[in-house]
Amino acid sequence: MKQTKNQPDIAAILNGDTQEFSVLVDQYKDLVFTVAIRTLKNREEAEEVAQDTFIKVFKSLKNFKGDAKLSSWIYRIAYNTCLDRVKKHKKELKNMPIDEVRSEAVMEMGNALDGMVMQERAATIKRCIQQLSPVDAALLTLFYFEEKDLKEMAKALNLSPNTAKVKLFRARNRLGAILKNQLEPETIQSYGQG
Repeated sequence: MKQTKNQPDIAAILNGDTQEFSVLVDQYKDLVFTVAIRTLKNREEAEEVAQDTFIKVFKSLKNFKGDAKLSSWIYRIAYNTCLDRVKKHKKELKNMPIDEVRSEAVMEMGNALDGMVMQERAATIKRCIQQLSPVDAALLTLFYFEEKDLKEMAKALNLSPNTAKVKLFRARNRLGAILKNQLEPETIQSYGQG
């Protein structure tokens, strides 16, 4: 397991160094909370899930092999903890008498599920964007994730607006081809399992 400069000392944490674990929490608390709030759409729930996530991280840190980024590993734990919370709420709603189900609770579940779908789409797009050239990746990131307009993108990348428009069009086509290649095998595989 390689250790980078920015990464907390995992060996020290495993040996009981609580200060080093505090460094890890400080470094990743924003990431975890962002995942939780976007998925659950409720601050109190997100705070609870963030705490649960770091408990899970601490308990399973010995299983971290270092073959993925620590941030990706923690992100996955946070995301799965959010999914567990959503499933728990769904089960509670099923067991609740129909006259006690508030319309707000139903809306919260819908928002959480919509958030998860959007998050999965964003994660897939980000993975595919990483396969593109740096300029294409930058254009698509600015367009989709930072919601910049053509003038802002052109200025950020030192291009003319027309050049940015053409490059964005081509980058979107390349991204579409990568997404198609990536999603078709997954779709075919999921139908094969059914």
